[in-house]
Amino acid sequence: MRLDKKRLAGWAFLVPLVAYLLACYGYPLYTTIDLSLRNYTVRTFVHGGAPFTGLTNYATVVGDPQFATALVNTLVFTAASLFFQYAIGLATAVFFTRRFRLSATLRALFLVPWLLPLIVSGSTWAWLLNSESGLVNAVLHGLGIARVDWLTSPSWSLVSVILANIWIGIPFNLVVLHSGLRNIPAEVYEASALDGATGWQTFRHITFPVLRPVSAITLLLGLVYTLKVFDIIWIMTRGGPSGSSSTLATWSYELGFGSMLPKFGPGAAVGNVLILLAFAAGLVYIRLQRHQENG
Repeated sequence: MRLDKKRLAGWAFLVPLVAYLLACYGYPLYTTIDLSLRNYTVRTFVHGGAPFTGLTNYATVVGDPQFATALVNTLVFTAASLFFQYAIGLATAVFFTRRFRLSATLRALFLVPWLLPLIVSGSTWAWLLNSESGLVNAVLHGLGIARVDWLTSPSWSLVSVILANIWIGIPFNLVVLHSGLRNIPAEVYEASALDGATGWQTFRHITFPVLRPVSAITLLLGLVYTLKVFDIIWIMTRGGPSGSSSTLATWSYELGFGSMLPKFGPGAAVGNVLILLAFAAGLVYIRLQRHQENG
């Protein structure tokens, strides 16, 4: 009887979690898959009865020339953002491991980009990079450098949104990596100093390897977040000009809600491609973790 009570108690704690996952994740995922497999119009979206079309919507979006552009932009945007967010975040985390006056205050100020609403961050960067009245071009003009059309040039629009996203993501990397660095025992560094290791040797052979599990989860969370970034890009460039800064996230929104004749099915199909990319990243992370544990 005691065992049955323990089992019932376990199920009682599990049921709310399962209900939450089904309501907040399972049902929206099912709805998105259903949207991508049917030919929805505004009328059928409201009243139902959309005909089943199978993988037609997926074939439509893959065959669209915009798909290749959005996919490449998504990969470039994600890779560049992750690399610089992690590199700068790690450098600042290492810097703040040293105790000095105003260290805590400066570290708190670094959190500002992370705490600001994305609409504020996007609008601020759109103003800074404005071709006519932006602060960045004003500084360039003062240095004798020609004006750059940051947001309206196909050559610079993707670079501009990447810069903004890097600025937003650095504080997250700083906080997580700084916590990981503080968990490394001081005795390890003392032994390294006694062995005559230089600062770079200590970082390369001690700090970075010990920090690897924390780095892995930081990069995974950053990857999942960056893949679905929409706000910053839409506020700054709306995916333009001519799709030069369009990603799968912005293209999905544009297909589903960006016109008077929305294409719900293709838009959902593009969104599901993003889900598959994030799922694949999760599988790679799990495999790497198992490899490290077995090694």
